[in-house]
Order: sequence, then structure tokens, then C-alpha cells
Amino acid sequence: MSKEQLEFEISPEVTDDQIGSLYEFIYQSVLLTNKDRFANIERSSAPDKHSLAYQIIDEKRNAKLHVQLTGGKPLKISVTPLAEVVSQDEIQTAREDVVLSVDAFEEQVRKNSLFFAWRQGDSVVPERVSKNQRSSRFLLETQILLTLLSMVVGVFFFYLLGPYFGITAIALQLVFVLFSNKIIAKTADWRITKKDPFIHILGYSLSPEGKEAVSKLSKKQMSNLKKEVYTETIVEHGEIDREKCREIFSKYGIVCKLDDFRALKVNAYELVEKTAGVFGFPMPEVVISNTMAPNAAASGPGPSRGVVMMTTGLFVQLNENEILSVLGHEFGHLKGRDPLILFGLTGAEFLFRFYVLLPFFPVVLYNPFLFILYFGAVATAICFFAKFLEARADLTSAIVIGQPNVLADSLEKIGYHSLILEQKPSFRAQEWLSLDTHPPIYFRVARLRKLVPPVKVQHPFTASAQEVIAGFRQSLS
Repeated sequence: MSKEQLEFEISPEVTDDQIGSLYEFIYQSVLLTNKDRFANIERSSAPDKHSLAYQIIDEKRNAKLHVQLTGGKPLKISVTPLAEVVSQDEIQTAREDVVLSVDAFEEQVRKNSLFFAWRQGDSVVPERVSKNQRSSRFLLETQILLTLLSMVVGVFFFYLLGPYFGITAIALQLVFVLFSNKIIAKTADWRITKKDPFIHILGYSLSPEGKEAVSKLSKKQMSNLKKEVYTETIVEHGEIDREKCREIFSKYGIVCKLDDFRALKVNAYELVEKTAGVFGFPMPEVVISNTMAPNAAASGPGPSRGVVMMTTGLFVQLNENEILSVLGHEFGHLKGRDPLILFGLTGAEFLFRFYVLLPFFPVVLYNPFLFILYFGAVATAICFFAKFLEARADLTSAIVIGQPNVLADSLEKIGYHSLILEQKPSFRAQEWLSLDTHPPIYFRVARLRKLVPPVKVQHPFTASAQEVIAGFRQSLS
């Protein structure tokens, strides 16, 4: 390819004061610790003017690419080929190096930050800041967890009631599917309406002194602090006032600067309404889970009985454009009626198990070792099939929302831990066969990067299934 310089931009979710620390993090923690990949590193820093330049080298230490970072928000990435032959994959890897470094720094900032979230219109503000940071990817996507759970319940009742439970087990799965929107809505913290559409989030970047002051506060004091911020800013003015927050924090012995605060006001209802409008769907129920794990889900038996769940962590990590593309993915599940497809698949498995395996091969079900092998194989097969649906949902978002690169950006931010691990070929292969409904992140991102809007695909499911199988085969080579 030509030696033409390529330009990229990314927007770090950090304060202006943290840009210098971001450059230092990339310099110290990424470039200097990987001298087998990076050489001729040059770092310059001046007030409001940072730059970082380096070369990417191959195994023989030949220079392949020159990379330069400048600016802050946005961060500008310039990549110039130095060798006669440089592949597009190598250029994308150079960009990905920076993206993953920024993601790692942002996570470090979040770990050293205190977050409060509120739904405007609450009469009583929840006292806890967030739930357990883990997110259930199974639950928050195509109801795979509910499907597998019903299989486990079916096993219990099978041994209790015998083969007559087969039809009853299918009915149980159908109940899970038909009421999955209600089940997921019940797990959320807040219901969002057109009257009260806003979620407010306050992030406080903890200095060593601030961390010590916060650690001394009791649960009651933290609850009171949170309520005071809500009452004196959101209730009175409709948004978070950073100056007032600094005054309130000072009352509790936490000395801080204005730049230590990051305030967000998100119209969650409008984001979902906009996505539903593009898809031509009725407005679903909108609920929020107050956890910093970034995630979203659209669930239900169909568009007319849908529910959309978003987490507060999604608002912290992604901008509105990125959230719209993620919602496009989730609405893709509703459009494809994926829960009903999975119900049909697992229902067929139940019928096969009870009315074929049991009469003709009872040893498979009654021998614990053989049954564990069978159940593991079935679970793996269902999860692999679900990867077709996830890939189709990505493609649906690219077609309908029309921003495949933005969705790829979102996946890089949300799944950067996996991307780092997936740089190892051996890990990629095992990811394809794991009990995860999603294809590996590297595959999803690369696939979306190749799409050029407007995206037109005649048969999204067939195309997605073929590409997933091809991606799996490639991981084995």
C-alpha cells in the first residue's frame, strides 16, 4: 500500500486536567514496557500542548509505522507507513494500540473516582451508589440465561416426574420468553418516563487526600451527601451545579477543585425514543440499572412488548452517538425476535431429549458422566448459534442506524479487556467455543470496520452466520 499518512481521532472521557496524565500513562505503561514492539519514542509536554511519537517495529526490529499523538479532546492519531509493504490490519492494530491504552487509562480514572447517579423525579433517592460491578451478559442480551436456567429446572423435574414433564418444560420456557421483558424490568432500579426522562451522574475524581476523606465517611454521611447534592442542585435547578457540589463536599471534609467533578445529564427516554423511531417500533418500556458496568439490553417477545435496559455505566463510558448505535444492536434483537428463535431451538432440544434420547438411548440421561457431556455440548451449540444472532444484531444496527464505525468504537470501549486477551491467537479460539452468546470482540470490531455506509445486506442472518463460521475457522488456522 502507499506511504500516505492516515489520520484518526478519538475522544477520551477524561477531564482537561487529566490529558497530561493520559500521555504519561501511554508513555510509561505502554510504550516503555513494550520495547519489543515500539522504538524511537519521543515525548514532549508543554502547558496545553502534548505530543507523543514512536515507531512500531517488527520481530527483526525493522520500522513498520510511525505513530504520532497530539491534542487532547479529541486525541489525534497520525499513522505513517515506513516500510514498502504495510497491511491495513497493521494500521488498524496501530490505532487499536492507542484506543486500548486510552481505555485502560479511563478505567484507572474510574476506579479512582466516586460516582453518584439519580433519576430526576425520584421522591426518595436510593442510598447506594451502585450495585455489584459485574454485569450479567447472559441476562442482558437474548435471554440465553433464562433458556439455560429452564433447561436446568427441566432436568430436576425430569428426574422427579419422568418423561411426562417434556411438554410442561416447554411451556415453562415459553413463560420465560413471553414475560422476559417483565423479568428484566423487575431487576432494574429506575423506570424512565417521558415526564421524568433524565438520568444525572456526578463523577468525582479522587485525589489521595480526597480518597482518605471519603473513606472516613459513614454510610449515613455518604447517603446524606448524595441527598444534599440532589436536593440543592437537581431539584432546585434541574441539573448538577459543580460549584454547589464543591461547597457540599467541603462540608463533609472533602476538599476538591471544580475540575475534579464531571457532571452528566442524559435524556435516556429520548435516546430510546429516537432509536425506536428509526426502527419504526412502538416506544418500549425504559428502565435503568444503577451499576457502573456498561451494558444495555432490549428484551421481550417482540417490538410491541419490549423493554430497554441501560446501565449508568453506559452513560459514563459512551457518548450519545455511541449509545444510539448500541441501542441499535439491542433493537436488532427485537426486530429479529431472537428470544422466540431461541425458544424454538431449545424447545426442539427438549422434545429430542425426552422423546428420542430417553426411549432409545436412556443411558445418556441416566449416566451422570454422559449427561454432563451431553448438556455441555448442547449449551455450547446453543451459545454458538446465539453468536449468529448477536452478529446479525450488529449488522442490523449498521444498516438501520448507519454508524458501523461508531458501534465498533463502542465495542472497543466496553470490551477492551477482552480485546487485550484476544491479541493472543490461542485465546481467540477458545473464545469462540466458550459459553458466551457473543462472538469475540476482535471479530465484531473488524467486521464493523469493513462496512461502508449506507450498509445494504439482503439477508443479514445468512450473511452473519457465514461470517461467524468463517471467523471461527480462521481462529483455528
